[in-house]
Amino acid sequence: MANNEDQIIEQALQILESRMGYTTKGEAFTSPEDSKRYAKLQLAEHEQEVFAAMFLDNRHRLISFDKMFYGTVDGASVHPREVVKSALKHNAAAVIFAHNHPSGVAEPSQADQRITTRLKDTLTLVDVRVLDHLVVGDSVVSFAERGLL
Repeated sequence: MANNEDQIIEQALQILESRMGYTTKGEAFTSPEDSKRYAKLQLAEHEQEVFAAMFLDNRHRLISFDKMFYGTVDGASVHPREVVKSALKHNAAAVIFAHNHPSGVAEPSQADQRITTRLKDTLTLVDVRVLDHLVVGDSVVSFAERGLL
């Protein structure tokens, strides 16, 4: 039954992406609101924490949205080495991180801030810019808008 539900959810997600203008790779994120809407669409309904990366080219066009790490209801382990490998595999120039808080409270934790700093420092070594980190709950909090990057 879960497999059938997963297929239905995937089809619904494709329809929503299409209606929002994210039908293909190569769509540009031209504002923080664009990336916030997209992240919420992708992550809001997960019952466990999911850490994802939006890999972008040098014009901030979407190359790939990868759900990279899955956790529990209150955390997920994020491995910078794997993030760097994916960024290089996609030949990304920039990245926007996003993860959900299943509790609905989008306030970034100290752990969220620490891993963001660690990822940013690591990706700088391979010339990949970190544009933002979005925390998805009932609302979406942007690290860039809060001056946390």
